[in-house]
Amino acid sequence: MITPSLAVYEQEGEVYYSLSGMPIFTHDSKDHWQFRYITSNLLHRGLCRQVDIVNVFHVSPDSVRRYLRKFEQEGMQGFVEKDGRHGRSYKMTPERLARIQKKLNKGESNSSIAKQEGVSEGSIRYMLKQGKLKKSPIR
Repeated sequence: MITPSLAVYEQEGEVYYSLSGMPIFTHDSKDHWQFRYITSNLLHRGLCRQVDIVNVFHVSPDSVRRYLRKFEQEGMQGFVEKDGRHGRSYKMTPERLARIQKKLNKGESNSSIAKQEGVSEGSIRYMLKQGKLKKSPIR
């Protein structure tokens, strides 16, 4: 039970939501985007509170707020349209990686490069770890 009138249950890989005994939503148990959309919809309609979603589904309050905001700003489209990145960082473009690599080859520090390029030092370390950038040996 999410609230006294709103229930959720899982059966054979499907998650069902019912309001006063009447089914209102369903989704595959592995479909996280549908889960986020449906719970945001329930919150938006005032059928439950954020704390109810957090307690019943054991998700973070931040993610509940983030997806509610996405629902309120973009509606269903925000949950079905791809963002076009295909798993790539939008800041670490091939051109930027080439510039960073040149600076690394000159011996500049990660932190100074990060400030110049407007990215975090952690992003540069991650690209080094992934092998997309190479640190030149100290001479």
